[in-house]
Amino acid sequence: MAANTKSKEVVLNNYESVIIFTPVLSEEQLKEVVSKYRSMITENAGELVHEENWGLTKLAYTIDKKTTGFYHIYEYKAAGDFVAKFELAFRRDERIMRFLTTALDKDALIYNQRKRNGEFNQPKKEKLEGKENGKK
Repeated sequence: MAANTKSKEVVLNNYESVIIFTPVLSEEQLKEVVSKYRSMITENAGELVHEENWGLTKLAYTIDKKTTGFYHIYEYKAAGDFVAKFELAFRRDERIMRFLTTALDKDALIYNQRKRNGEFNQPKKEKLEGKENGKK
């Protein structure tokens, strides 16, 4: 009789984490901490889909008497239990002022893909055609 061997298949969910790092970090320190979290995703059987650095940006309100912060966004696929580990690392890191992780549904994935392709903030064809014909 053959043994019932079911391979444990890990389902990867889609997530996006926005992290605000303290503005007192040097460029080298920022690169180090960003690569640390990037490697944390890949080392835990995750897949980095997209990464975006917004740089030093003004905050909507002060956090720890700071008015700016380095924004960094990771879009990734990971197992459901990974997010808890990831956020625990964020909480323990004093270089992180705020973070937010969201699970992405199919509509959010489509939106992010279209945004990466540059489909937004482009003039409409009608406006372009009107300007080419000398119309306003």
